[in-house]
Amino acid sequence: MLKAAIFDMDGLLVDSEPHWRSVEREVFGSVGLTLTDEQCKQTTGMPIPAVVEYWYARFPWNDTQPGQTKADIGAAITAGAHQRIGERAEPMPGAIDLLNWFVGQGIATAIASASPMSLIEVVVDRMGIRNQLTLWHSATLEARNKPAPDVYLGTARQLSVRPDECVAFEDSGAGVTSAKGAGMLTVAVPADFERDDPKFAVADLILVSLHDFSAETLTLLENTSQKSAA
Repeated sequence: MLKAAIFDMDGLLVDSEPHWRSVEREVFGSVGLTLTDEQCKQTTGMPIPAVVEYWYARFPWNDTQPGQTKADIGAAITAGAHQRIGERAEPMPGAIDLLNWFVGQGIATAIASASPMSLIEVVVDRMGIRNQLTLWHSATLEARNKPAPDVYLGTARQLSVRPDECVAFEDSGAGVTSAKGAGMLTVAVPADFERDDPKFAVADLILVSLHDFSAETLTLLENTSQKSAA
């Protein structure tokens, strides 16, 4: 029986990815790296230090100047995203309704995000969902970020449930890999631009929107869990 529903945050619960990409383009532009929105989509779901490393490896800039080190760039992106998401981001379609539905079913809900805890707090307050969540957890507090399974395993421990008693919702390939690696049933809700990407095939279910999750879907996932345990 499923006991917990664990949600990724950026791009899954909150429509924050356009704000991340906008800030990334501005900050990388300050060191002479001009990125398109399409290029920024290549790093969707990656933690910011990994995003900085990704672009530095391809288009290295002079990172010895004050304000231009990789740490500086990462900090500037994170700070900019905090501000814009806190002021402008809106819930993804179906996010609030699904959280409320799980709460009504007596199933614990949590966030397991690659973002820092400070940003999770910003989003929780922006969406007004403190009362719908049992807890929220950041992969930055674990030894490894996504796609490693650490944040999902850590969230399950904090919820006092087994990973196989959880369903995880993810919108990125790295997140799906993380949740599946933790041994959880995994529902992928990819963005339109990568919905057909084969990296999502490992998920137990792929949805177009969180609106598409229903009581029948939960029964299907519970049956999948029982068959896997048999």
